[in-house]
Amino acid sequence: MENGDEVRRQVEVVAGVVVRGGRVLATCRGRGEWRGWWEFPGGKLEPGESLEDALRRELREELDLEVEVGRRLDVVDYDYSAFHLTMHLFLCRPLGEPRLREHLEARWLDAEGLRSLRWLPADEQVIAGLAELF
Repeated sequence: MENGDEVRRQVEVVAGVVVRGGRVLATCRGRGEWRGWWEFPGGKLEPGESLEDALRRELREELDLEVEVGRRLDVVDYDYSAFHLTMHLFLCRPLGEPRLREHLEARWLDAEGLRSLRWLPADEQVIAGLAELF
């Protein structure tokens, strides 16, 4: 620690910007401190896992959804109070319909709908940059 700075826990995750018919999939967290807040679905990497493999696994586990992972859209760094988050976002094409396993709700939203939700702070930084998808 330098100059009294505390060392923050580092958390690296992947998230999917899942697009179908000009709409993006948003999911509402079902547990924890951020229950009820919206996010792009995804989760933590496991040791030795590629970003794309982690994203496919997480979407399968959380939403029973197979996806085709496309290009990386963004990398977001955000400091939450308890940790520093690095989130890798990928454009994805769904190969089926999502089924809720962990989330309270899921919605397919257009640009206006995306702006109407209460997003997790790191995810909120992505919304403005999604205009190119519509």
